[in-house]
Amino acid sequence: MTRPRTESADWNPESYGRFRDLRLRPALDLMARVGTLPPGRIVDLGCGAGAVGPALDDRWPGRKIVGVDASPAMIGKAAATGAYHRCDLADIRGWEPGKPPALIFSNAALQWLDDHAALLPRLAGLLVPGGVLAVQMPMQSGAPSHRFLRDLAAEMFPDRFDFTGWVAPVAPPLDYARMLAPLGEVDVWSTDYIQRLAPEGAVHPVRRFTEATALRPFAAKLNESELAGFLVRYEAALDAAYPAEPDGTVLFPFRRLFLVLRVV
Repeated sequence: MTRPRTESADWNPESYGRFRDLRLRPALDLMARVGTLPPGRIVDLGCGAGAVGPALDDRWPGRKIVGVDASPAMIGKAAATGAYHRCDLADIRGWEPGKPPALIFSNAALQWLDDHAALLPRLAGLLVPGGVLAVQMPMQSGAPSHRFLRDLAAEMFPDRFDFTGWVAPVAPPLDYARMLAPLGEVDVWSTDYIQRLAPEGAVHPVRRFTEATALRPFAAKLNESELAGFLVRYEAALDAAYPAEPDGTVLFPFRRLFLVLRVV
């Protein structure tokens, strides 16, 4: 009898950081649209390993920046960057700041949480008057890279994966514009990033990109033998959907949703 893998369920900062530049670019694009801020501190909500911290410090020098994340491994890496006044280990679902911040900045974190219709207004309500909620979330769940994970898992392991009634974690942009309009001035947009991924030896580059994020909850429910078989099927599907270019790289379109809300 095979047993489920016993590795830690915590995030792996090294694996996540392999594509640091590609993951940081949307944060910088979001930051450029924030505009002026009222007095107050900045919260990097879901700060991960702290990749955004130095950029926030450069953009708003002299502000106290607080990192918040639920991963002990990630928050330790964030604290080591020196960009943060403080790093707090906390679940975003129940997190509340000690003082109302001027900016709550969240890069690629809130897509892991549900009920955005309640979550986003709650976060907006934590800001100082005139404060800004700035959020970026991957909107990739319908792309082959993510759809294959659900389809293969449900086919191969129906005892553990059932996506009946499944709803995408990130809603269409129009939904967020309507949801947040009563709270202040809102700007919502989406961008497709055409990411050129370098060859990764025998591993498909898109699998390497997803293994630190979208692939994690699937791998956590499989033992080593099951995971090996699953990855063989996943890689074959990726080969067809994302073929290599003549130079060996792979073009990987990745869609992201952005919103900037300035509360009244």
